[in-house]
Amino acid sequence: MSGPDNLGRRFVYAPGFFKHDQLPTGPDKGFRAHTFPEFGILDRSYGTNDPGEPALTQWQRFEKHIRHLNAADPQKDQYRVLLVARHGEGVHNVKERESKWARLEGDGTTTWLDARLTEKGEQQARDLSGFWKEALEVSKVPAPDRHYTSPLTRCLQTARLTFADVPLPSGNSFRPIVKEALREIHGVHTCDKRSSRDEILSQFPEFALEPGFSDEDELWKPDHRETLEERIPLMRQFLHEVFQDAESTFISLTTHSGAIRALYKAIGHPDVWVAAGAVVPIVVRSKSSA
Repeated sequence: MSGPDNLGRRFVYAPGFFKHDQLPTGPDKGFRAHTFPEFGILDRSYGTNDPGEPALTQWQRFEKHIRHLNAADPQKDQYRVLLVARHGEGVHNVKERESKWARLEGDGTTTWLDARLTEKGEQQARDLSGFWKEALEVSKVPAPDRHYTSPLTRCLQTARLTFADVPLPSGNSFRPIVKEALREIHGVHTCDKRSSRDEILSQFPEFALEPGFSDEDELWKPDHRETLEERIPLMRQFLHEVFQDAESTFISLTTHSGAIRALYKAIGHPDVWVAAGAVVPIVVRSKSSA
């Protein structure tokens, strides 16, 4: 399903860097990807590696390689490394196991309209925070140049709990940009209807809303469930914006299972399903269609 966007760029995933690319696909195999140590980076050599630099970690060698590729021809092929987190377990994940609840807003005691994290989900996000701290210090994973997140509360909570106290380099502050393109596949299920602009800004003032973010949710419909194919054009537009930002190479996304699968389709990546509270890395290559 990968193909050019309406601005003449083609986005494809670049394999051969992470274990995650080689994992089983789909829940029918009883598998969902979890966070690998060092994000599952493969132990390999690169043409840009200097034999006199044995002290570099595998991530430092990978970073040097990616930056070399981007500098080689800025007008042609470019690369971005997406570190994609699925939010922690939400209230809706628990209740939707009883399918009758998916279309309702609550059960009389709990609401899952724009569902929040469960206690387990909050702990999963805190665990990710610890993982990131170790990855930055020990593995020398580059700190994200930019953070993007879904506008749904469970993702905003996950992003905050993950990165709020992770030490980032000077000038690399945690101020995530909230993007509609990263929200869950929407419609019918009330857990995927977002809160209003004012509610989001009130609860998460340290986050930045993308330009044109509507006051109320104008995408969610009670009688139509968006398909993965319907999300692809918006996902390609998001990728175009990501690649327009020449200063950001390593990028954190906090999003949802369905949105990750739509991203996969947009770039031709295998359909590796992701567990709640897990991070998977994806290398995306932007190619000119000319």
